[in-house]
Amino acid sequence: EECYELVEAIDEDDTDNMIEELGDVFFHLAFQIQIAAKAKRFTHEDVFANLLGKLVRRHPHVFGDTQMDDPSEAVSKWDAIKRKELEGSDRSILDGVPKAMPALSYAQAVQGRAARMGFDWDDFQGVVDKIAEEVRELGEAESPEAKEREMGDLLFSMANAARWMGAESENALRGTNTRFYKRFTTMERLSRERGLRFEDLPLDQKESLWEEAKALEESV
Repeated sequence: EECYELVEAIDEDDTDNMIEELGDVFFHLAFQIQIAAKAKRFTHEDVFANLLGKLVRRHPHVFGDTQMDDPSEAVSKWDAIKRKELEGSDRSILDGVPKAMPALSYAQAVQGRAARMGFDWDDFQGVVDKIAEEVRELGEAESPEAKEREMGDLLFSMANAARWMGAESENALRGTNTRFYKRFTTMERLSRERGLRFEDLPLDQKESLWEEAKALEESV
């Protein structure tokens, strides 16, 4: 919850709120470390030693003598180091992606890792065709279970399209959510200012208010 509140503060570029929410996040981190230390499981020294070791090991272009000409080389090197760390174990390259991540972010992350292992479409048209296929299958689904499964497949494919386009699907949807919230609350405000009950208005008036709210947003 605190992390989501921090993300909201960052999205809104609210410096005071960022300071507050970062403090809340740090408090929870320190609290978890203290609980572990009291149970004699690990200490803050263990946490930072693990972090520093991983940073140095996976970024030889920063902490070593390795020279890299562009960011893509750094990503390729990181993947190679990650694969080497997994050698001799049954862990998948996908296991490093936290399953507790928001679903769209998780989908895009595992797709990216699969792509770096050579499992990907040849071009963006393949992604577009897959989306069209999933839309068709969603329309053909009959049971609630099938509809939910096909909706999941469609969202997964849309996240893949975002990856191909260099966009973050989670950020894209959050931006749309924010715009919807602002426009809808503007519609409600305009209704109140005109002595109208928004819920009682016919759809055509609501759509007119929507366009007005959109125009007000774009004029700022």
